[in-house]
Amino acid sequence: MQRYFLNDHQLNGEIITITGDDYHHIVHVMRLKIGDKIAIVFPEGKVAICELFQIEKESVTVKIREWVEENRELPIEVTIGSALLKGDKFDIVVQKGTELGAKRFIPFQATNSVVKLDDSKGKKRQRRWQKIAKEAAEQSERLVVPKIDEPLSFDRCLKIVSQIKWKIVAYEMEARSGESFQFYNTLQQVKKGDSIFLMFGPEGGFSEAEIEKLKEEGFISIGLGPRILRAETAPLYALSAISFHFELSR
Repeated sequence: MQRYFLNDHQLNGEIITITGDDYHHIVHVMRLKIGDKIAIVFPEGKVAICELFQIEKESVTVKIREWVEENRELPIEVTIGSALLKGDKFDIVVQKGTELGAKRFIPFQATNSVVKLDDSKGKKRQRRWQKIAKEAAEQSERLVVPKIDEPLSFDRCLKIVSQIKWKIVAYEMEARSGESFQFYNTLQQVKKGDSIFLMFGPEGGFSEAEIEKLKEEGFISIGLGPRILRAETAPLYALSAISFHFELSR
């Protein structure tokens, strides 16, 4: 069943009017008809099963048939901090990371980042990433759409996440040295409801100065197995490991 995220102000009793991109998707992409059903997710994860009963030129009207309870979110809140990446690699991180349960994405400018974005381009990319996250959340039947921050400086990123209890950086030198227990040992200590910030560098890796700064800020430096992963693969590997640890192995 196709899923859409709407705001409370679009709800009028049991009747909901849908316009804009969601209207276009329902009518012109999914080609749904009168009587077809969709799932609508409201803020705070409230889910309603709705039936289409009117299709106009620029809007669709649906009626709520039942409210349902779902539990599809990770039991911990995971924020992904990823350095800006070349091409559409960050698009992949957002799309697949959303499917895997991330709650927030913070793109940042690292010393070795090839991509450089001014404020205008950064806002434009943010809007694109937010749309990708919404579509991925609908496809994977999430209860929330992850937040995507505007691209930040390295220092600004650290300041924003300073209060998160568990701060982890994936560092390729740890993998090269054979480190393989720190990530697992850390997850063993994380409790349901805790927040984790996972930080990943650009294609060229973190600079030594950045790693030293992260350790000063209390980050736990980890390896992600014996192989060296691409910048866009590492966040997805870590999210998959978290999902397995908290959702499949208990």
